[in-house]
Amino acid sequence: MFPGMGGRGTNPAKMKQMMKQMGIDVKELKDIEEVIIKTANSNIIIENANVTIMTVQGSETYQIVGDAKEVPKSLEIPAEDIKLVMEQTGVSEEDARKALKNSNGDLAEAIVALSA
Repeated sequence: MFPGMGGRGTNPAKMKQMMKQMGIDVKELKDIEEVIIKTANSNIIIENANVTIMTVQGSETYQIVGDAKEVPKSLEIPAEDIKLVMEQTGVSEEDARKALKNSNGDLAEAIVALSA
């Protein structure tokens, strides 16, 4: 990791001291159950996670190691939107919900699709 330190047999105490002199602080977070990274289309869930924070010149870098799985986000449709589509088009709740899912939650598009 650092020139002149060698790969094997490096003294951990010496390495820690050298990092401290360079202004690098490393801390491991304890008792982490899982880490969730939310993206626009999915959530990445990291279970059995080990999280290390390295602080260098005031900037923090997080290193996460664990078992990752990606879960697609499901579209959550508010009850108010379903009710509005039902009122505007006269369709059942099931049809209104289906139209909203097909339109990715776009009210106007769902109403137009059901009115056509």
